[in-house]
Amino acid sequence: MPIARHPFALHLGLAALLLAGALTGCARLPEALPGPERNIAFTPNDFDRSDMHTRHLRAGQQQSCEAARRALLSQGYIVETATAEDVKGRKYYQPTPDVHYEVQMRVVCAPDGQGVGATAVFASAIQDRYVIKKVNNSASLGVGGLGSLSLPLNATDDTLVKVGSETINDAHFYASFFDLFARYLPAPGPRLQQPVTVQPVAQPHAEDAVVAPLTGTVQ
Repeated sequence: MPIARHPFALHLGLAALLLAGALTGCARLPEALPGPERNIAFTPNDFDRSDMHTRHLRAGQQQSCEAARRALLSQGYIVETATAEDVKGRKYYQPTPDVHYEVQMRVVCAPDGQGVGATAVFASAIQDRYVIKKVNNSASLGVGGLGSLSLPLNATDDTLVKVGSETINDAHFYASFFDLFARYLPAPGPRLQQPVTVQPVAQPHAEDAVVAPLTGTVQ
């Protein structure tokens, strides 16, 4: 004989199921929404300083870029491009056996609007980071009737893998570069002196000349 269920009990059971589903959904909600650790906001703060990458000089555009080229060469940079407008060079570092750095330096020389012979020099550098990773090798062996077999070997190769790239944002780095760069600028020449006017020496007039009398008797 079937047991009759009270309508109130049915509604209570349905409410319990709905509550359990709601709690389950709330438990999964943080996994569905990206948290602060999954969506890190990055806001570059690049426009606070105007003197770290820039110098204003009383020198020509070509002279400024030539000084930048000499400054990079003096520090072991490999100069790839050198024109009257920009200079590009790179240098490699290995602070540890497994970590390598590559620094790419670019200097731009632009005419300054402050007057003739004024140049604005802009310098920026990018730092790329590499690490050495081991890569396992495998060899293929051809077997007649069976095709090609791939056999794992114990030999490994060292491979440089790029793991990061960032613009150098160190004020001391650029200050040191500009200090060295200033040494290769041509020294200002001496000021031109006013031309000296040479006054002619006044000659005595013929009528004012004193003629000495002749002495003695002319034979």
